[in-house]
Amino acid sequence: MTDPFDEDVPSGTVALDAPELLRMTAPLRQAFAIPYHDLGPTDGEPRIVFVAGLHGNEINGVFVLSRLANFLGGVAAGRYPTHQLRQRVVIVPAVNVLGLNLGTREWPFDKTDINRMFPGYDAGETTQRIAHAVMELSGRAHYRVDIHGSNEDFEELPQVRLYDPSAAERETAWKFHLPAIVERRANKVFSVTMAHAWAERGGENFVVQAGRAGNLQPRHCETLFKSFVKFLGEIDVLTGADVASDEDTQHFGLDQTFPLISERAGIFVTKRAVGDWLLASAVIGFVYDGFTGQLLETVKAPVAGLLSGLRRKPLLYEGDLVARIQTRHSNKERAETYLSGQGP
Repeated sequence: MTDPFDEDVPSGTVALDAPELLRMTAPLRQAFAIPYHDLGPTDGEPRIVFVAGLHGNEINGVFVLSRLANFLGGVAAGRYPTHQLRQRVVIVPAVNVLGLNLGTREWPFDKTDINRMFPGYDAGETTQRIAHAVMELSGRAHYRVDIHGSNEDFEELPQVRLYDPSAAERETAWKFHLPAIVERRANKVFSVTMAHAWAERGGENFVVQAGRAGNLQPRHCETLFKSFVKFLGEIDVLTGADVASDEDTQHFGLDQTFPLISERAGIFVTKRAVGDWLLASAVIGFVYDGFTGQLLETVKAPVAGLLSGLRRKPLLYEGDLVARIQTRHSNKERAETYLSGQGP
């Protein structure tokens, strides 16, 4: 069976002497570090930085960035004669290393969300110091990519998220060749996130969302891996990359996201997949009574569009987010309430 993330890889591995973002001590375990990859020419600032694993239960981004680092390390070592790494690339596969070890979203010691600690403080609490170190490393790059999954209940189609984007970011977002580009309004809740802190530093900043937390979705991982290689080729960081698009990318502006909210509690059953195009009134799934087995509700799409998000936890409460549909036309009057329900 071939490796879908590195189909033509020669035998052997690349030894990478990884630098450390931060080294810390812990009361009941050995000291630990947050390692990262610094690849390509080192005679200038990073052209691009990729960051994942701010939340310890989001595995897709960690896996994709570790594979991307392996591939680019192979390019730098000459294992791919048709490729050349022309500019410096920094990759941080996992920021929340302890959360990753324990499978928790938050930092395990104090249960804080690292992605609510930016821009950080170098003399503050542990998560504030981590956020500060991430900003010091990543803030010098022109392109910055923050990779997330949704929570454990909800699956997202691989997409580029733009928050109050510049004209340059709108144009560059197409170079990811992902299925969707989705614009969102910046929210006060997100003012302490890494993406917001990056925006204060200038450059071009992107949140890439794919899959859900808690486990790995290989199909989404492969999509992201190919996307990032194409993106590096598009911005002239990597030569030899195939930048031909096999995705029909769709751009959705503000007010083109329709959140579908459950009106009943029960067990939600669906055979749909994110990426499906729906007609208005198309069946998305069914809600059954968990005791009697009675069909309580047939969940139908109230609008036509792209199914960009879908609930994967079967136990459903009234008011839960069931699906997101990206529409071709504005839904301003109905699409505001739950836009930030599954933020990064």
